[in-house]
Amino acid sequence: MSEDIIETIEENIEEVAGAVEEVVEKVEEVIKPKDLAKKAEAESSEDSDIAAKKKALLAKAAELKAKLGAEGPQTEELKEQVKIKKKTDMLIPLEEYVKAGIYLGTRVVTPNMKPFVYRRRADGLAIFNTDLIDEKLKEAIKYLSKFNPEDVVLACKRQAGWKPARMFSELTGVRVFTKKYPAGILTNTQLEDFFENELTIVTDSWLDKNALKDTMDVHKKVLMICDTNNFSQGADQIVIGNNKSGKSLGVIFYLLAKGYCKAKGIDKEIPELEWWTGEE
Repeated sequence: MSEDIIETIEENIEEVAGAVEEVVEKVEEVIKPKDLAKKAEAESSEDSDIAAKKKALLAKAAELKAKLGAEGPQTEELKEQVKIKKKTDMLIPLEEYVKAGIYLGTRVVTPNMKPFVYRRRADGLAIFNTDLIDEKLKEAIKYLSKFNPEDVVLACKRQAGWKPARMFSELTGVRVFTKKYPAGILTNTQLEDFFENELTIVTDSWLDKNALKDTMDVHKKVLMICDTNNFSQGADQIVIGNNKSGKSLGVIFYLLAKGYCKAKGIDKEIPELEWWTGEE
């Protein structure tokens, strides 16, 4: 089914829903009187406006059915088709996101991350919307692909992310700093190992704050991985997700590496996802 037809269906459903709401409001006005007899009478009496609304509603339903054809999908079937379409458009199956725990946030939710939170669990942990995780990863791949490898730096002080971060660096040619970021390397021209970059990938703005500060001081771009407890100030592009877990970071760096190599035409054998999310 084409997207145009789906959009037409959704628009018509909204119109029908609006008409139904008007009918309900009219009915409520009729049955408001407290007297039971009046309520009973109202049930048997049909206001002419309500009848007209119902007639228009039935006509709209008939028109919608005609557009779909005699054997067109029903509303529930349509919803299921939309769900399937979303799943097939994902970078990896939804089950893989869930298995890696990428959707698990923290108990703290910053104002920046609130729009991406789906709900809270009983234990207080915030839960990311997996559809938005996938969308932000797609945006990040597209954004990252604008830069050449020699102009990009990855900072990952969290030990859980060292393994996938180093593989990301090996595949893409991006320089990576694990364990410790050499403060001033992007800002102090007097240092022997000073160099200029155009983009810094920050794994966690709390742990990698020195790399973030240096990048902002020289007015370069930032791609930031944000958990629910991160502030995204200073970021030009974000990836949302659990940046505390090795499995979750494995998924993120796997998808970034795979997307970047494809966009840049880098011919490297990329390990399967299981390698990225496995133990060291």
